[in-house]
Amino acid sequence: MKDFEVIHVYLQTQANPCFSLLYNRYVTKIYAKCISILRDEALAHDATQEIFMKIFLNLAKFGEKAQFSTWIYSITYNYCIDYLRRNKKHGDIFKDDLENAPEQVDDVPDEAMLQMEVDTLRKVLDDLPVADRMVLLMKYQDDLQIKDIAEILDKTESAVKMQIKRAKERAQKLKEDMGLEY
Repeated sequence: MKDFEVIHVYLQTQANPCFSLLYNRYVTKIYAKCISILRDEALAHDATQEIFMKIFLNLAKFGEKAQFSTWIYSITYNYCIDYLRRNKKHGDIFKDDLENAPEQVDDVPDEAMLQMEVDTLRKVLDDLPVADRMVLLMKYQDDLQIKDIAEILDKTESAVKMQIKRAKERAQKLKEDMGLEY
């Protein structure tokens, strides 16, 4: 059964196997996303459970405007970012300070990001600010479309494109500063 069908059956019957099916389909992805944002296994485990509670409580609000996976991703992402904001581990991670923008460099082509060796990419991503890391992971690892990222971040598509551009520039500069090669 497709996600939409499972949701409809669950909402009509409240059958636990339907929710269990959704849980089993997405628990690993949600946990992995939580680990990538929170960087702590125990926190990621707790966050995964909290996120599924939110999904369970809000399933009737799923409007099918986007794919179910995008809706879940949005809940996951927002939960984790809210957690980080509340705990101020990373300060105001999505502050769009134009005055703090990196010096203008040539646009970094997608190929540069895609051709980085895995170890190099991991080092660069670990050192990037969390907002940059997340937007790049959404684009390149999760293969989300700009419109989906915009929906998740509650930004315009042009703002997301600019954020991705700046994140690629910072990643490229960081790679060069670290003296890392492809």
